[in-house]
Amino acid sequence: MHPEVKYIGFLTLLYAGTISIISFKYPFLKNKVTNLKGRNISAGNIYNFNNGTSETLRNEIVVENIKPVSVHVPKHFKPVTEDQFGHYLAGFIDGNGKFTSKQELIIVFNSLDASVAYFLKKRLGFGSVKKITEKNAFILYINSKKGLERVIELINGKIRTDNIFSQINNNILHHINYFEFRKRLSLKLNSNKDLKNYWLVGFADAQANFQIKVINCFNNRVEIKLNFKIDQIKDNLLLLIKDFLGGNIKYINDSYSYESNSFGSAKNIINYFDKFHLLSSKHINFLKWRKSYLIIQKRDHLNKDGIDKIIKFKNTMINHNDPSILIF
Repeated sequence: MHPEVKYIGFLTLLYAGTISIISFKYPFLKNKVTNLKGRNISAGNIYNFNNGTSETLRNEIVVENIKPVSVHVPKHFKPVTEDQFGHYLAGFIDGNGKFTSKQELIIVFNSLDASVAYFLKKRLGFGSVKKITEKNAFILYINSKKGLERVIELINGKIRTDNIFSQINNNILHHINYFEFRKRLSLKLNSNKDLKNYWLVGFADAQANFQIKVINCFNNRVEIKLNFKIDQIKDNLLLLIKDFLGGNIKYINDSYSYESNSFGSAKNIINYFDKFHLLSSKHINFLKWRKSYLIIQKRDHLNKDGIDKIIKFKNTMINHNDPSILIF
């Protein structure tokens, strides 16, 4: 059989659901099909202005089946207790923190989120905040022994990445200055799958993005996607988030990407961040993302005014670049 014919045959079987992606033993084929499969899974939500109907390409569920969320936005609170604050801090450090071999902790913030850096500094009682102008970022820098011990005690049993766990062990606890502290501390990773706490808020403030996509399609139709997106080199945390919120994971260009891309997962995301509040400027994007969901929930997306409002929300959302890529 000619190679191109075999390749097309594999694609046909894959889309029909009769062959697994692991059947592709050649990396370039596997990567190609992974991308195509991902697109197929997250087809989005199509709306037709002409006939007033609404459907999803993926499962043909009409818009009436979108589960409602409260139209009232809860008051915005920061983590109150030491336990809540510890989960938030652990999530942010898992996302944008590093314990260096110089016995210091560096946490990186987008320039839009200097207020979060100062909030953490004040709450911890240690550290200094520095602006990195050329990198469009701020850093919270902690190198005092008491400051590092307070941070480690707060995030112990709450951090979820092997990388941060190893950095604390190798770069801090095994230094002679921390010998006594190490003897009385039992450092643990959080392997609990329960995400009903502030860890995901901290991780999202560091790594996530809210996206509204409005795409013009054929036959005067418009495709709307409410996407909550997180990119990572490894997939273990994304799998945990996927199990908690729904959504899907793609593997592209040697990294993994979690995306919500459905109204079911969007509802779960709204319910979570309604209870555990974002502290960064991403909270503003979340509110616009949430308002877009409410427009669809009330079926106002079926008229031009509704679509125009969603487009306005999309165009005024804050663009967040990941500063950690530029510094670490």
